[in-house]
Amino acid sequence: MDKFRTLEIFIAVAETEGFAAGARKCRLSAPVATKAISELEASLGVRLLNRTTRQVSLTDAGQRYLVDARRIVEELKEADASVIGLHAKPIGTLSVTAPALFGRLFVTPVMVAYLKQYPQMKATLLFQDRIVNLAEEGIDLAVRIGHLADSSLNVIPLGHVKRVMVGSPDYLRRHGTPKQPKDLQHHQLIAAVQMNPVQDWRFGNIDNRVSVRLEPALMTTTNDAAIEAAVLGFGLTRVLSYQVANEIEQGRLKVCLSKFEPDPLPVQIVHREGRTSTAKTRAFIDLARAMLSTSLAKL
Repeated sequence: MDKFRTLEIFIAVAETEGFAAGARKCRLSAPVATKAISELEASLGVRLLNRTTRQVSLTDAGQRYLVDARRIVEELKEADASVIGLHAKPIGTLSVTAPALFGRLFVTPVMVAYLKQYPQMKATLLFQDRIVNLAEEGIDLAVRIGHLADSSLNVIPLGHVKRVMVGSPDYLRRHGTPKQPKDLQHHQLIAAVQMNPVQDWRFGNIDNRVSVRLEPALMTTTNDAAIEAAVLGFGLTRVLSYQVANEIEQGRLKVCLSKFEPDPLPVQIVHREGRTSTAKTRAFIDLARAMLSTSLAKL
């Protein structure tokens, strides 16, 4: 009997605390299961199970061996599933979440290309500016910006985005371009999301960080509104580079204080599946990496 099958029998007998029950779980006869465990113990030179007339129990060595046996069997199953999955076609429904504006600008084109490539698939897009719990809301994948707090998720890096200070050419012409962060105290500022009348805006990287306490002249709950106010020449605002890429390209906004930009924020796909991700998930990840890595490199 091969070692993999023997380990499965050992795990079943240990978990059910009986040769008969373990054998049934493996769809074998009790004598076959008993012989397999005896041969395993003989090959190891160690007793793994204590036998009584009513049940079996693990020895100290058996307890340690059970932990390793479970891990080995699981890894072998994952390896098999991974190889099979490489040749499987995406089927079913794929659900993806992302920040609202990033989702509209970047994730939607990826999903459209994905559905064209795999017309048998269906998809759901959930674009919200909050952290969505993948398990609780039944979401397959999330695109997230920033450093992750949940280390249990599988992470696929896509690129980075910057935090930029921007203003309209008209505003900068009338009020001047700030040369360093402290100059912002003499400018009209627009702050998005954080409804705090006094805010600390941090600049520079971890080795050369500067913090400036400011009172925005306009606060808004959406980045879109802050960007629009800046385009209209009201003041300066600070947003992520992808949020104003079009406005900068069209000349409606200009970046200032670029020398003091904080370290870029990572953009990544996260999912709950193990190394053997499903074909539908893996196909989307591969396409997203190909499409978004190039786009993000330009921001």
